[in-house]
Amino acid sequence: MQDIIHVTAIDREGQEHLLEAPTDMNMNIMELCKSYELPVLGTCGGMALCSTCHIYVLSDHALPNMNTDEENILDQAFFVNEQSRLGCQIQLHESMDGLVFKLAPEAEE
Repeated sequence: MQDIIHVTAIDREGQEHLLEAPTDMNMNIMELCKSYELPVLGTCGGMALCSTCHIYVLSDHALPNMNTDEENILDQAFFVNEQSRLGCQIQLHESMDGLVFKLAPEAEE
């Protein structure tokens, strides 16, 4: 099927999960993780108001630039590095076939 790409999610224990990702459903990475029952909360429902879908993009894929909301939330998040993104802000696209990302550690309580 042409509307499916494959991405690799690495969970917080280091286990890799090969995910089939539809590109014709307007899904983002957070929604994909939730559909596979990976431990991503997505507390704000994808509005870039929290960081519970924080990921590290490990592959060298061209992704859309961060918007101001995403930058502001990541400025307040824990464990942020140069690879940090909010999964809810990355819509799945055909060009992302082979994308590899890791779930960031959960925020400190």
